[in-house]
Amino acid sequence: MIPDPPVPASGPRRRLVPGAAPGRARAARWRERLIAAAWMVLIWNLFWGRFTLGNLIGGGAVAAVVLVFFPLPPVSLDSRLRPVHLLRFAVRFAAQLVGASIHVAWVAVRPRYRPRSAIIAVRLRVRTDLNLALTAEVLSLVPGSLIIDVDRSAGLLYVHVLDVRGPEDLRRARWRIEDVERRIVRVVGSPAEVRLVTGAPVEKGTAT
Repeated sequence: MIPDPPVPASGPRRRLVPGAAPGRARAARWRERLIAAAWMVLIWNLFWGRFTLGNLIGGGAVAAVVLVFFPLPPVSLDSRLRPVHLLRFAVRFAAQLVGASIHVAWVAVRPRYRPRSAIIAVRLRVRTDLNLALTAEVLSLVPGSLIIDVDRSAGLLYVHVLDVRGPEDLRRARWRIEDVERRIVRVVGSPAEVRLVTGAPVEKGTAT
């Protein structure tokens, strides 16, 4: 009688399901494409200034053309989209947009007032292409701030800020940029990136 073969010390061998890893990879790629398309539709509607059915359809068409004919390098996300933080981000962004618009309008109509501007260089704590792009887009949509240059390797954003009257306004502008990055990372960042944005970055600024 032939004895049964001994079981290896590491335990019984696991059964592998063919195609499991490729299936997960395909699902991850589709998830990343859907997230990218959703961001493009959102930015398209913000560019037009209002959300309408036509703008949503047009944004979807533009996103489809970009993803099909102009594919960008894949951007891997270590975490899923956080809907609660996305809602908070949208509410805060809307409030910031209204406040900045009122401020710029007041500067424009204020009699005999000549505002000073400043260019500040802010080093982002999360230096991924996704974070650089989203932070720059959001800052450019807010009246009174404009991205004039990006140093991708150093993770630096050079931001033009309107109506700077002293060091306190510079500190406030830097804090607003840090806050935008922090809220974006909380929406789409990994747990390690979320922990990273709690640190204090080093910035520098020069008034013009």
